[in-house]
Amino acid sequence: MGFLRVAIDVPLPRLFDYRCEAASREDIGLRVVVPFGKKKIVGVIIDVVPSSDLPQEKLRAAERVLRDMPRLSREWLALAQFCSAYYQRPLGEVIHAALPPRLRSAKPVPAPVQEVECVFALTEAGDTARATLPARNRTRRALLERLAAGPAAESELAPPAAQRRRLIREFIASGWVRELPRMRQKPGFVAAHNLTGEQKRAVAAIRQCANFRVFLLHGITGSGKTEVYLHVIAATLGAGRQALVMVPEIALTPALEAAVRSRFPGARVILQHSAMPGAERARGFLDAQSGDADIVLGTRLAVFVPLPRLGLLVIDEEQDPSFKQQEGLRYSARDVGIMRARECGVPVVLSSATPSLETWHHAAIDRYTLLPLSRRAPHGAELPPVRLIDANVHAPRDGIAEPLQQAIAERLARGEQTLLFLNRRGYAPVLACAQCGWVSGCPRCSTRLVVHLKDRQLRCHHCGHAAPIARSCPDCGNLDLAPIGRGTQRLETTLTERFPAARILRMDKDTAGARGKLEGLFRRIESGEADILVGTQILAKGHHFERMTLVGVVNADAGLFSANYRAPERMFQQLEQVAGRAGRAGLPGEVLIQTRFPEHPLYQALVRHDYEGYARILLDERRQAGFPPFLFEAALRAEAASTDSAIRFLRDAAALAPASDDAVILFDPAPMTLERIAGMSRAQLLVQSASRTRLQTFLTAWSAALYAGRFARVRWHIDVDPTDF
Repeated sequence: MGFLRVAIDVPLPRLFDYRCEAASREDIGLRVVVPFGKKKIVGVIIDVVPSSDLPQEKLRAAERVLRDMPRLSREWLALAQFCSAYYQRPLGEVIHAALPPRLRSAKPVPAPVQEVECVFALTEAGDTARATLPARNRTRRALLERLAAGPAAESELAPPAAQRRRLIREFIASGWVRELPRMRQKPGFVAAHNLTGEQKRAVAAIRQCANFRVFLLHGITGSGKTEVYLHVIAATLGAGRQALVMVPEIALTPALEAAVRSRFPGARVILQHSAMPGAERARGFLDAQSGDADIVLGTRLAVFVPLPRLGLLVIDEEQDPSFKQQEGLRYSARDVGIMRARECGVPVVLSSATPSLETWHHAAIDRYTLLPLSRRAPHGAELPPVRLIDANVHAPRDGIAEPLQQAIAERLARGEQTLLFLNRRGYAPVLACAQCGWVSGCPRCSTRLVVHLKDRQLRCHHCGHAAPIARSCPDCGNLDLAPIGRGTQRLETTLTERFPAARILRMDKDTAGARGKLEGLFRRIESGEADILVGTQILAKGHHFERMTLVGVVNADAGLFSANYRAPERMFQQLEQVAGRAGRAGLPGEVLIQTRFPEHPLYQALVRHDYEGYARILLDERRQAGFPPFLFEAALRAEAASTDSAIRFLRDAAALAPASDDAVILFDPAPMTLERIAGMSRAQLLVQSASRTRLQTFLTAWSAALYAGRFARVRWHIDVDPTDF
């Protein structure tokens, strides 16, 4: 008898032993159904051992080993074990998060999608039958006559699909037709654009790399970074290897998928993101695991897709905070991707116009190889000039200053497109009473309810709480409640009033929630069916609109005063990215930013398109203040019914921390910036160290002590390399 050591999704940092009569080490990596408490759940076999440390009579038997999919490879399990150790999460939780939802259950594995058509040929017996079939069997005779002319794919045969398949099965059973071995078309590559000199040098540098290396492909917006990595992917496929490309948002996948499919005819392209149907996502995961996929495109979860022939990993817009998971297993897909590439011995390309400061610092000290693209790729295209509209001089009226309104009118007259960027959806951020000072606060969060005028609702964008718009002030009864500030809905209303003949399209989470709707909106933009776009960060990066010549930033100053030390970096990245949507083809572009602080160094750097200069300023500030990338951080976070309870837990947890010789610094517990979400109060304790190794050693010991403790009515987790506070 063997014993299975199983990883299951429970908040305990250990494996669980089960009896299994026919277990062997060949079962490592397979899924298994096991009893746990009163439930039956699916886990993954991590090891098979001849004996257990527990008495045999206390061990329960595994119900059944699921053999309907190939076992997860040792390399894949090693990646999961790395994430478990580094991010201080139980292995079962990591594996559960890494698998598609369908594969976390005992439901049947989806059948493979047959992308290679069956080809049929006539046999000698079939040729004889063709000559003897009665004339009244016209359909049968026609099908055999077609095959007599030569082998044909199923779609080339005349009868309707259902009848065609029935006849083919009948002919095969009679020995008249045989199925030829299926031959997949070798992936091709369409070189649609001539590369610039800088692009050629970047492609050559990556292609010459035969082992692990991190390349930072740093190019200004419109410089053709995508074209570079498409050429490198072509070389990867030509060598019989697989490529993995990750983007930060689902909104970026439709355009990238269309480009990849058109440029790589014959290649098997697989998508992986959370909005996919469960069966389709699971099938793609399995096709990649079997080696049938050539290119995998996806969001951060794609970093866990098994690829036995991995030859290249690309992380596009690597600076985007969306690559960091903020719930459950709090991993950075960028960092896990780099680690995976290192273990596989393959190059990884980080692509960005505005790299994260950590990545830029690594390139500056030659840990990463910098590949610059300093000019826009389309002939004649230049970076758009950035002009600052001083809101102290040109006061915005309903959110739009006169110079911006005039610029929009000029584009409308020329038949060009305008993008107005406002990273706040809804009609207004808050509903308020001027008489008593009441504001529409969320009853479950320490934030405001946002006015959604179209639906006549107040909504919390953090917990989802919704309520009807109040007719009167709940505190004083005043009927004159007013929306304060503006979101994309209100800006859309203003533009409709100012430009009644313009075709205005709003793109935010409310209008583009479903993938099909999002693709439809992009088609309308590309076909010229929209004159003015009002959008959030959905439109800020990765899109190429040839007739867009004006970008207006309506409420830029909101990001200047955040308590998060990463806020200036993110704000510059976002504004530089959205500015890059203008003038990407032959038409000259322009960017107008409304601000009350035109002399701020961030805005002055934007005017110069000076990422490198502003990055130096921010890195100097980080060095002096003692922030990453010059040291390493983790945060112990707690959620409880009250802030006092959360703080009390953190103080008790600090007392359990292992002794440290000042190599690791623990700060005092403090409430989080957004203190309350969904009825739970949140607090954190920050940990810093100049040594990643010492920090990890400390966290491992501390985590073990915390798991061994008994803490009632509090939820806690450790966030390694936190990005939000």
